[in-house]
Amino acid sequence: MSQQAAKVDTLFLHEYGEDVRVVAQRDGGRLFHGVLELKETDAGPRPRRLRIKDGSGEDLRAPDQFVELARRATRIRISEQTSPLARERIREMLDGYQLEAKVVRTCRYCSSAGRYSPITSETAIEADGETICPDCAREELDRELAFEGDITGDARKRLEELLLEVQDLDRITNLLSGQLDPDLTKFDEISATVDDIDLVSTETLNLHPGIQQHVESRFDTLLPVQSLAVDHGAMDGQDQLVVSATATGKTLVGELAGLDRVLNGKGTMLFLVPLVALANQKYESFKERYGDMVDVSLRVGASRIADEGGRFDPEADVIVGTYEGIDHALRTGKDLGSVGTVVIDEVHTLGEDERGHRLDGLISRLKYYCERGTTEAARHDRGGGEQADGDTQWIYLSATVGNPGQLAEKLQAKLIEFEERPVPIERHVTFADGREKIDTENKLVKRAFDTKSSKGYRGQTIIFTNSRRRCHQISRKLEYSSAPYHAGLDNRKRQRVEKQFADQDLAAVVTTAALAAGVDFPASQVVFDSLAMGIEWLTVQEFEQMLGRAGRPDYHDKGTVYLLVEPDCSYHNSMEMTEDEVAFKLLKGEMEPVITRYDEGAAVEETLANVTVAGTQAKRLNDRMVGEVPTKHALGKLLEYEFIDGLSPTPLGRAVTRHFLSPDESFQLLDGIRKGLDPYDIVAEMELREEQ
Repeated sequence: MSQQAAKVDTLFLHEYGEDVRVVAQRDGGRLFHGVLELKETDAGPRPRRLRIKDGSGEDLRAPDQFVELARRATRIRISEQTSPLARERIREMLDGYQLEAKVVRTCRYCSSAGRYSPITSETAIEADGETICPDCAREELDRELAFEGDITGDARKRLEELLLEVQDLDRITNLLSGQLDPDLTKFDEISATVDDIDLVSTETLNLHPGIQQHVESRFDTLLPVQSLAVDHGAMDGQDQLVVSATATGKTLVGELAGLDRVLNGKGTMLFLVPLVALANQKYESFKERYGDMVDVSLRVGASRIADEGGRFDPEADVIVGTYEGIDHALRTGKDLGSVGTVVIDEVHTLGEDERGHRLDGLISRLKYYCERGTTEAARHDRGGGEQADGDTQWIYLSATVGNPGQLAEKLQAKLIEFEERPVPIERHVTFADGREKIDTENKLVKRAFDTKSSKGYRGQTIIFTNSRRRCHQISRKLEYSSAPYHAGLDNRKRQRVEKQFADQDLAAVVTTAALAAGVDFPASQVVFDSLAMGIEWLTVQEFEQMLGRAGRPDYHDKGTVYLLVEPDCSYHNSMEMTEDEVAFKLLKGEMEPVITRYDEGAAVEETLANVTVAGTQAKRLNDRMVGEVPTKHALGKLLEYEFIDGLSPTPLGRAVTRHFLSPDESFQLLDGIRKGLDPYDIVAEMELREEQ
């Protein structure tokens, strides 16, 4: 004992029933611990004996050995958590040997376990009415996380950071049950930014009188991104890639350029979007805003089945269409007239696995169509005027491109990049399982709708989830007025929801991630019920596109985004990551570059479409696409599959490209037809294979 005592740095004393727990430390580590039994004497409390813990047993020492230990210790400390009566008793015992001790704040959990852990106001963490050290708080948090599920790296790290920041374990564990403490759920804030750009006066635009008067009646000056585009030739026919955040006004660039050319007799304007819902919305907007100046028509995917009637008029001044609707017209030899302007909205779709190659092929085929000029009939109908080959203006729009310079070069367009964000966006993360998520969403929707901005608008919410069924499930359980909104609804129902939201009759819409792109819901808040799109996790680009819907400068003071994260959750066994891992990957991730990738099936499909449209010029169409297409290999496969004969499509090839079938889908259909299967059975089998 004497040698041990000579090397003791700190002797720590803590109440232990009627006795005193003793911890001896040397060089920051525990040397030993035990219990000091006290006895009452005429001179006051004195040591009876020292019981040193030795594994599962005890080593009994004489009382004078404790006194020797205390005299040789560099310092003696008494735990602040010791009761006043016990503390006085310990001091009286030490005074009897002329030993001094200081009272220090310590971790009670450590003291109970025979460890000495002094804590300060900077390190103390509140836990169920106790003050504990960071290490013990982390252990308690780990126990809670193990109970909730296997929360992984970044999510665990984030919770530990919050724990040290707020120094309250209960507040942190409350986050695991969907609590909405905004000081804790807030991950970061993306500040509003304003670039110093000279704004263009609308009086100086020198547009066709019809559109010039219309613009001047709406605006005195253009917005910054619009001004940049105009300064760099948007109204002079310059091809442009305009990259700017949601709600910064980039769409008007395409509208003004296209309408000016239409009214000046320079050809039809095509305004192309990826989804039918967006096309319908844009069509109605064009008719309402510009219908007194131009004829507006609609060409969507449904037109593939029946071209008669409906709202498609190939002679219209403005044709709003889906990528697929216009591509179908090209693949089937329809006449789109003399095209003066092509506006492609959401051009980052080029980077999507499923739709990217089709947009890439469409752009190449449409450029080929425009370069050929128009048919004699179309020229005659338009009064004999003919647009020069290659005179079409191309304007590409996107809010989310990770490689804008490279993409602009590929598209042979002038890059107009504007990084201003009109309103700040707060991003929040909280944890909840599937059942708790709807309760949390209900609270968020109510809180937003009960709040008005300085501009007088109620807060409205878009909730993104990963299935149509979940859209209806959430909407039914929200207490405030809401509606599901997805591609399974007919156009009339979607338009009703859009109007109700615009009129502030709905507190929320619940929609699928697939409809995130561009649908015009002026929401102040975006809530992610799921971080998946179908059975695939969102990419950073998709995530940024969706959260960008929160906050509009004409309506709101800020945007708010909530990620509701279910620990250890995935939505399909093919998903390698869990939702808590994905959440922080998205929040911290960099925007992916827009790259169109071709596997064999995509290369065969687009090459067949190019052969169908351009015949012997198909290789030239392939060569100028954004993605790298293995043309020689694709042509070999087309010959092998008997989809082409030379550089002409066979009847089978025409049928395949007319219906946008991949080679695998074509072979499944042919196999079913040859077996004499019922068409419904063939389709059902194809759907089943796709799900597997």
